[in-house]
Amino acid sequence: MRILVANVNTTETMTKSIAQQAEAVAAPGTEIVPLTPDFGPESCEGNYESYLAAIAVMEKVRAYKEPYDAVIQAGYGEHGREGLQELLDVPVVDITEAAASTAQFLGHKYSVVTTLDRAVPLIEDRLKLAGLTDRLASVRASGLPVLALEEDPDAAVAAIVEQAVAAVESDRAEVICLGCGGMAGLTEQVVARTGVPVVDGVAAAVTIAESLVRMGLTTSKVRTYAPPRPKEIRNWPPNTRA
Repeated sequence: MRILVANVNTTETMTKSIAQQAEAVAAPGTEIVPLTPDFGPESCEGNYESYLAAIAVMEKVRAYKEPYDAVIQAGYGEHGREGLQELLDVPVVDITEAAASTAQFLGHKYSVVTTLDRAVPLIEDRLKLAGLTDRLASVRASGLPVLALEEDPDAAVAAIVEQAVAAVESDRAEVICLGCGGMAGLTEQVVARTGVPVVDGVAAAVTIAESLVRMGLTTSKVRTYAPPRPKEIRNWPPNTRA
């Protein structure tokens, strides 16, 4: 089984971190292929960057020529999953939805701890669209930008742990979801401080994708995710025509 794991930003070190987390939980015989977009932002922290990243990820996946069995979109609260589902027959799993759906097997209420506060509405909207808000206790922001996870990991971990503890004590969350693909690998540290299950979206997405493939399930094409209708798309890719 081969699974493409697409980072939504262009930071190669983050792609590597995401791939390591995916490989750590993948079953024997599952090949993880990490992808980094060819263009787009170095981190996604708002709607503009998220929509730009969605296009970049779709184009990167479309350009991959070898066979594969599933795709994981490794960006929390990001746009583009529906577009990938139109383009592909194989299962497409978004880490936001994978983490939240997994959390609901583990406790009554779950909270998400993410990076900047401006990302909170994007995550709330993605969870609402997926029908996963009924048991959402809160979405909390650590206040640190995405790239701080690599630039100052100690401060990032401290801020994430602080908000996770607050989610458990103040919001009555029983499960914590790590709300950024770049948080891969922080699970044990948050568990140690909160005493509750902590779900990493990349790990959850890999196991869900593997299950869907093993069950022989594919993306439905009868209506919502039917392939795009054939038509001319003008001046795309950009800067290739006079």
